[in-house]
Amino acid sequence: MSTNDPVTGQAAVDHLVQLLDLDRVDDLRFVGHSPAELPIRVYGGQVAAQALCAAGRTVEESRRVHSLHGYFVRAGDPRQPIEYAVEVIRDGRSFSVRRTVAIQDGKPIFLMSASFQIEESGLDHHAPGPDDVPGPDGLPTMLDRLTPYPERAELWQTIPRPLDVRYVGEPGWVRPGTRQPDPHQRVWMRIDGKLPEDPLVHACALTYASDLTLLDSVLSVHGEVWGPGGVIGASLDHALWFHRPFRADEWFLYDCWSPSASGARGLATGRMIDVEGRHIATAVQEGLLRKVH
Repeated sequence: MSTNDPVTGQAAVDHLVQLLDLDRVDDLRFVGHSPAELPIRVYGGQVAAQALCAAGRTVEESRRVHSLHGYFVRAGDPRQPIEYAVEVIRDGRSFSVRRTVAIQDGKPIFLMSASFQIEESGLDHHAPGPDDVPGPDGLPTMLDRLTPYPERAELWQTIPRPLDVRYVGEPGWVRPGTRQPDPHQRVWMRIDGKLPEDPLVHACALTYASDLTLLDSVLSVHGEVWGPGGVIGASLDHALWFHRPFRADEWFLYDCWSPSASGARGLATGRMIDVEGRHIATAVQEGLLRKVH
């Protein structure tokens, strides 16, 4: 890694791949680690991706993940390793089901069930994606967006950045009162380098990315923002369905919206669409959202 820019591009992607390459304790137990630069708590997308990786390493390579459902139980401590305990629920002729529990200090921090399927053919259709969204190349980079926020930009440049993220509209971390209500939060994403050919690694990388901007769509409906003068929150549960083969290191549009918010919780759903217009995955998440008074 370059001493001037140690956490961007391929170096950051290689670091992400290392995070997903869990230490294997035995057939059903693994240990994962977090980047030393992470603040306060483990990023939810990381623990979900590592839990999926643990589950996937206990399944035949011919079976690929088609869905996962997880609950965030406790905040993870990035200074401590995370143990991933996998339970074999079933291995049938076509499907395999696994349950993974992420553990720190003897307590679960994340629970996940994942299902894997052999390749099969069948009916094939999907709804068309939005036709009025600009492509990623003409949109500001994340660093461009952060230029008016020097403190955020400084922090952003100290953490690993394996994702290239291009917001179509306003992000959720702008100043209070400067974000117009919008029913959608649309973001172009890709892993910012080359990933290995392993389909499980690409599925884990997409899982990693899926937690980043999904809840922003709940705030977007109201023109709200994260932090002081806005909203604080945390992910409660997360579900992801993989529909078609894809590469996470190629651009995809994350088109997110919120059908409901009530009781200090917000529901968000998002579809991931590649540059050819193929619907590759769908995510649904509920989060705890509280106004900062």
